[in-house]
Amino acid sequence: MMRNQPRDCAVFGVDIGKTVFHVVGLDAAGAVLQKAKFRRDTLLQFFERARPALVAMEACPGSQWLARKIGLLGHEVRIIPAQFVKPYVKSHKNDVIDAEAIAEAATRPTMRFVGVKEAHQVDLQMLHRVRGRLVASRTKLICQMRAYCLEHGVAMRPGAGVFKIDILRVLDDEDNDLTDRARLVLRELHAELIELESRIRTVSTEIKNIADADETARRLMTIPGIGALGATAILAAVGDPRRFKKARDIPAWLGLVPQQHSTGGKQKLLGIAKRGSNYLRTLIVHGARSVFMHLDRSKDRLGVWADQLRGRMHANKVVVALAAKIARIVWVILSTPGATYERRPPKAAIV
Repeated sequence: MMRNQPRDCAVFGVDIGKTVFHVVGLDAAGAVLQKAKFRRDTLLQFFERARPALVAMEACPGSQWLARKIGLLGHEVRIIPAQFVKPYVKSHKNDVIDAEAIAEAATRPTMRFVGVKEAHQVDLQMLHRVRGRLVASRTKLICQMRAYCLEHGVAMRPGAGVFKIDILRVLDDEDNDLTDRARLVLRELHAELIELESRIRTVSTEIKNIADADETARRLMTIPGIGALGATAILAAVGDPRRFKKARDIPAWLGLVPQQHSTGGKQKLLGIAKRGSNYLRTLIVHGARSVFMHLDRSKDRLGVWADQLRGRMHANKVVVALAAKIARIVWVILSTPGATYERRPPKAAIV
């Protein structure tokens, strides 16, 4: 039992498991002072007795909860993406070596960390992920039903919206080549589709109500291309905007900047980096595409800027550039209390 008493460590690395947690403590010079193993019910007791120190862990399910709990005990908590810990794993891999690598990685001055989220942010992110799974299930179901119809020589127009109209016409048409068995199966799948649509509407309405009730989300929704889904997804993913020093850090964090493969003094830029949250990046890019297609150019200088880019590059590149600019505006709104997006006509724009 004595070996599990906390020692005077500067850094603790925690390897998270479902029921067993391994902890390695380092001194200020990086030497290992302590190695210990705990169950879930004794881990927090250990950190409650330990002197305030830096506690690091990998980003994984359960890390946000554990970070909040340990932070309340007076420790500084840092969550590290797993890919940034891997280079510090020495020789063979086991739980103790992983905990030591986490502790060492946390002390590096250039290391990048995941923000610690509040419980309501985790709940909001959960709603988005549930909705994303439902939407993906709906897409798979529609593709399956469309394929079954094609197997019987019945083709329908592309698009989810028109499919919902066409499938009813196809099921009621007795003159097509659908068999009785196929018609029965398709009706059951259509009932499943209706249920999915209802669940998606329920979750979407809950997200919209949260956005309407949150002051920061309402300010984010003043940005062209940012709606209730985008605003709440930003709040759930970004967390504390002070983690980002400047506006460009947000699009870089989302992978909306060019990927580099430069050497020998020769700069080579590839496609966008596509780092960070795929879901949030997709929402912002779709919002930018909507802005590019529908924004009133006579009322907002952002549309004029996009049109100027369109004269020099492909429309898809313009959309990504517009998404990066929207992400920069998001940082300004989040980091400036009370700020909203100000629509300015082209004449008022500074050239």
